[in-house]
Amino acid sequence: MSDAIRTFTVAPDDDGIRLDRWFKRHLPDASFNIVSRWARTGQLRVDGKRATPGDRIEAGQQIRVPPAEVLAKVTETRPPRPKRERPSLGEDETAFAQSLVIHKDAAALVLNKPPGLATQGGTKTDEHVDRLLDALWYDEDGRPKLVHRLDKDTSGALLVGRTARAAGHFAKAFSSRTARKVYWAIVVGVPSIEDGMIELPIAKQPGTGGEKMHVDEKEGSPARTRYRVIDRAGNSAAWVELQPFTGRTHQLRVHMAAIGHPIVGDGKYGGRDAFLTGTISRKMHLHARRIRVDHPDGGQIDVRADLPPHFAETLVALGFTEADGDALVLDEVKFKDTDEGKRRLVANKAKAARKERKGERRGRGAPPPPRGKR
Repeated sequence: MSDAIRTFTVAPDDDGIRLDRWFKRHLPDASFNIVSRWARTGQLRVDGKRATPGDRIEAGQQIRVPPAEVLAKVTETRPPRPKRERPSLGEDETAFAQSLVIHKDAAALVLNKPPGLATQGGTKTDEHVDRLLDALWYDEDGRPKLVHRLDKDTSGALLVGRTARAAGHFAKAFSSRTARKVYWAIVVGVPSIEDGMIELPIAKQPGTGGEKMHVDEKEGSPARTRYRVIDRAGNSAAWVELQPFTGRTHQLRVHMAAIGHPIVGDGKYGGRDAFLTGTISRKMHLHARRIRVDHPDGGQIDVRADLPPHFAETLVALGFTEADGDALVLDEVKFKDTDEGKRRLVANKAKAARKERKGERRGRGAPPPPRGKR
C-alpha cells in the first residue's frame, strides 16, 4: 500500500554513515529539509527511537520512513533539479588514471599521485584525482571514493576506497590516527636534533582566505610531526623522513618551516630560502613514500610509492642513496611520553620561537640576509 510506513534495513556498506547521507544514497528525492521535518515531527525513527539527520547508523538497524505518498506530495510541486553530467574521460585520460594504480584489491586502491595534480576540484581546478576515479571502477558496481588527500604539489601514496564500507573503514582509520603515513622530504639546512618531534599548534593565517596556515600558540589546533634525518649534504640540505601524528592542513610544510628548515621548493612557507642553487629542481620535494593501514577484511595494506623524477634526481645530485630511507623502521615510539621526547619538543619549540622573533625584527627594518646564504 502506498500509505504504509516503510522500513529499511541498514546494509553493511552503509555502516557508520550519517542518516542524511543514507537518504542521499537510497532516497534522493527526500531532501535534507524533508528529512529534518520528519525528524522534528517524530516520523523518522531508527530501531524505534526518534532520530536526527546527523545520527550515525549501523548495519542491521531498522530505519522507519513515512509513506511514499507523503514524499510524493512534498516533491510533486518542487521543480526537478537539473542533473549535472559528469564529463566522460577520453582514452588517454583513462590510461593515465590506471597507470597511477600501484595497489589494487577488493576494498582499496593506492595511487601514486604525481606532483602538480590536485586531489579534488575547486575554483579553476578542472584536472584532479577525483575526476580520474571514473576510470577506476574496474569490476565494482560503485565509484571509488577518496578517503584522504595530498596537497597539489605533494606526490605519492593516496588511498582510495572501492566500496562505501571500505571508504568508511579507512576514514575511521585516518580520523583515529591508526593509519600511518611516511613522507620523504628534502629540507634546507640540517636540523640540529636528528630525531625529534615537532609539536606546534596550527591555524589559518588571517588575511589569506584560508589558503595559508601558520603556527598559532593561542588559537591553533594541536599538531604533531615526528622527523628523522636520513642523510645530509654538508650543512646545505638534509633528507628527512616525516610522520604526521595529526592531520592539519599543510602541517608538514608549516612545521619544517617553523623550525628553520623549509622543504625545498616550498616558496609558500619558506620564501626565497626554500630553494637550493645549482641544478636542484624548484619543484616541491615532499613525497608520501609509504602508507600502512588495517584492511577492512583483515591484515594490512602496506604500500610504497616510487619517487617522481625531480625528487629522484635530487637524491642523486646530493649524493643520497634511496635504499637508506627505506631502511628506517616504522616504529610506534611515542616521544611525548619520554624524557628524551620532552627535551626534543622543548628544543624545537625554542627554535621556532627564535625564528619567529627574528622575522619580527626583519619586519621592523632589519635588512634580509644575502640571497643564497645558508
